[in-house]
Amino acid sequence: MKHIIGIRHEDKYLMERRVALIPAHINKLIAEGGLEFIVEKSPKRIFKAEEFENAGAKMVTDLSPASVVFGVKEMPISFFEKGKTYIFFSHVIKGQSYNMPMLKAMMEKGVNLIEYEKVTDELGRRLIFFGKFAGLAGMINSLWALGIRLRAMGLETPFAKLRQSHTYDSLEEAKEDIRKVGLEIAAKGLPAEICPLTIGFTGYGNVSQGAQEIAGLLPSMEVSPEELLTLKDRSDLPNNVIYKTVFKEWDLSQPNDANAEFDLQHYYAHPEEYHNVFEQYVPHLSILMNCMYWAEQYPRILTNKYLKKLFSEGNNKLRVIGDVTCDPDGSIQCTHKGTEIEDPVFVYNPMTGEATMGFEGEGILDMAVDILPSELPRESSVAFSNALVAYVKAIAEADYNVPFAELDIPGPVKRAMILYQGKLTPDYEYISEYLEN
Repeated sequence: MKHIIGIRHEDKYLMERRVALIPAHINKLIAEGGLEFIVEKSPKRIFKAEEFENAGAKMVTDLSPASVVFGVKEMPISFFEKGKTYIFFSHVIKGQSYNMPMLKAMMEKGVNLIEYEKVTDELGRRLIFFGKFAGLAGMINSLWALGIRLRAMGLETPFAKLRQSHTYDSLEEAKEDIRKVGLEIAAKGLPAEICPLTIGFTGYGNVSQGAQEIAGLLPSMEVSPEELLTLKDRSDLPNNVIYKTVFKEWDLSQPNDANAEFDLQHYYAHPEEYHNVFEQYVPHLSILMNCMYWAEQYPRILTNKYLKKLFSEGNNKLRVIGDVTCDPDGSIQCTHKGTEIEDPVFVYNPMTGEATMGFEGEGILDMAVDILPSELPRESSVAFSNALVAYVKAIAEADYNVPFAELDIPGPVKRAMILYQGKLTPDYEYISEYLEN
């Protein structure tokens, strides 16, 4: 018996061009036997129909023959069919209210839901992710945005020669442009009005590493959070060096008990016993790259109240926020929404609390594209598929009629199963309280 796997067309966003499984891996899986692939036709997917057909897949307009469907982003409520298995970024594990109707519909249809974000090893480390590409694209976009924003303010810099990530034919082409900007900065320096130019990165995982990789193409020097605080007092700093600072959890929050030392595991378990200390660094940053995981139980990194205080005191060094994490009204409170690739930035005015799309206006520019890896669709799809392909055959061939405890499927995938036969699995029963609300 051959198992039919469906690859869905992405329709949540106009510019979403990624795919979970690339043609080369589909070809490999077909050659191994036991699997057939049907791929929903798409006018925009980065891999063309011919590439899938040459790999042995069939292009279709209807995925109903498939018992297992792979996608990237959320799927419409009307799409789900009784008893089938769906694998995608569902964005429900935090109880996101906007996706609870989708989750309810899946439960009513008795489907199985596997969430990429929760495919982890025994230590809880994610195994399948686009994160690094979010960081890569986010940093490219933020440097481009800085150049256009400064030009709008009457300052010309080499950054204005950059382009938004998705306009490049490849990641390497974008990197080459940034290298050229770096050479120009090294040779000619930057305007005194923006020096020292500083970039802060919250977090040190895959997303942050991607962002740092791009920043590292510029003439730069890493400084500690403590050293960052002293840069403004130094008169010997060259104008052709960019200063980078990586902030870890203890740089963002400290215990409410002044006599207690920061303990990372205690912080994760009891975030209510900690308060924000990151704001001391904000007046010293030109660009803030927000690259770390956040949930509402943790202290915010940057509040609107603080930004208003900052601007009322005349401190406007912070020009760009690259909110790669992109949690609306989350760790960066002024990120009131995720933006789209075709309209990627807004200017937030701390004094009025209002945001204006585009590069003009008083305040701080916020780049908050929430599908950043799709700005590098081919490279990000290849990397994602490289991680996913090892699990595809097991997912397709599993017997989903047995009790969940007896389900024979790789551990990382079983840990990622949010719904089984339409019911929340033990690790995700907590989501039921969000469904009720």
